[in-house]
Amino acid sequence: MEKITGIVVSETSYGETSKIVGILTESGIISAMAKGAKTLKSSLRAGTTKLTYADFQIIDKQDKLSVITGVDIINNFTNIKKDINKISYATYLLELGTQVMKQNNKKEVYKLLIDSLKKINDGFDYRVITNILELKYLEYLGVLPVLDSCSICGSKTNIVTLSGSRGGFICRNCLTNDIIVSEKAIKLIRLFYYVDIEKIDKLEVSEKVEKEINDFLDSYYELYTGLYLRTKYLLNKIKR
Repeated sequence: MEKITGIVVSETSYGETSKIVGILTESGIISAMAKGAKTLKSSLRAGTTKLTYADFQIIDKQDKLSVITGVDIINNFTNIKKDINKISYATYLLELGTQVMKQNNKKEVYKLLIDSLKKINDGFDYRVITNILELKYLEYLGVLPVLDSCSICGSKTNIVTLSGSRGGFICRNCLTNDIIVSEKAIKLIRLFYYVDIEKIDKLEVSEKVEKEINDFLDSYYELYTGLYLRTKYLLNKIKR
């Protein structure tokens, strides 16, 4: 018997009453059986649904699937689950966090995800929090954009825009057919990288600036990460 802390990132039905859940922890991803969890009276029902952050009591069976025997919920992100848009973004973040963890199994990947979901649940702009997490995860994917100088010539002055296709900041001398973004977007994206998500207490970003940063990150992820996330595809359909 052991206790692990994590968040449910997936559920798969197993028979009529049970399910197998995927749990993201600071040590990686585990799968475990929740026997009878689909029945209305099960004590495991509420604690084994996707987007539940909890302490799980698990029997670790060698060479067999582990079994969940108890759950103590830490946060079930009630406010997220009340809003279809927040649910859509949170579901995307669960898949993104899972994929990043598979490529770079560090506890910081897990912590960043939990901190981001807490902020969204507390009412902070889910679109901006998503962008902050996306940017921070690029470091763990090994493809962080250049955000302290021009990505072409290395100049630290006269930065005028962001370019996903060209890898980050672009200075005036290297500008070609790039779309110009606002000075605010250039300043904020550096702030997004350095900010501690857990300590955010105020977050005000205009729709124009948020769109500029989001468009950059969408382009950058598509070009450099090699990730195809089904939830991102669905999220983009919702945006449109």
